[in-house]
Amino acid sequence: MTDATRIQGTETTGTTFVLVPGAGADPRVYGATIEALRDLGHDGIAPPLPLDHADALPSDHAAAIVAAVRDLDRPAGDPRPASRRLAILGQSLGAFSASLAADRLRPDHLILLAPMIPKPGETADEWWAATRHAEAIASLRERFGPPADWDEEAMAELFYHDVDEATLAASAEFEGVPGTGLFEEPFAPSHWPFVPTTVLVPRDDRMFPLEFQRRVTRERLDGPGIDLVEMEGGHLPMLSRPRALAERLVEIAG
Repeated sequence: MTDATRIQGTETTGTTFVLVPGAGADPRVYGATIEALRDLGHDGIAPPLPLDHADALPSDHAAAIVAAVRDLDRPAGDPRPASRRLAILGQSLGAFSASLAADRLRPDHLILLAPMIPKPGETADEWWAATRHAEAIASLRERFGPPADWDEEAMAELFYHDVDEATLAASAEFEGVPGTGLFEEPFAPSHWPFVPTTVLVPRDDRMFPLEFQRRVTRERLDGPGIDLVEMEGGHLPMLSRPRALAERLVEIAG
């Protein structure tokens, strides 16, 4: 488990962004994005997650997120940071735990970045077949085989194609393998969706292509208060373009 990465902004009326990574990544992967949020007058917090427990469930990760937010300075009895709006972001697989945390914290905004958009009653393991993801990356599967067979070349093609070598080397320590528990628990919020929600889709995401995300968003989150917003980049904009990601988050939350 790692220490929370948090950098305070200088304004008192901005937004506190709670940033949740995907696929077993160390939350410190958001360091540059948090720096950019600070420059824009906002706060960022990347809560520590139980990454060292392979059997930890999405609800266990959500509990860690909720605890970190409630540790921030706030008026007595208010679960949200004082004098600031609250936005929770979940990237990729992190959309499951971030959404569960949002169900408890009721933020002003939930942002799902390059997400595995959950559906009530569904596990992350069931998500792949339920969304017909294999069809969306059929050409890549022809080249590299099923995900269980992906080697370094496949990972570079799908995830790191727009990340420069220096950043990739510096962030290598933040890579991780998701615990099996993250795929085993059915998604079970009290309602869904329950707060204003934006799906933020990188146009060049090769893992979850744009048209795939548009379709899944329509099927799972159609309704008032739901938006789909695009940005440049691939699956990991916190590495490839952290400043642009921070600016996009501020626009969405504002």
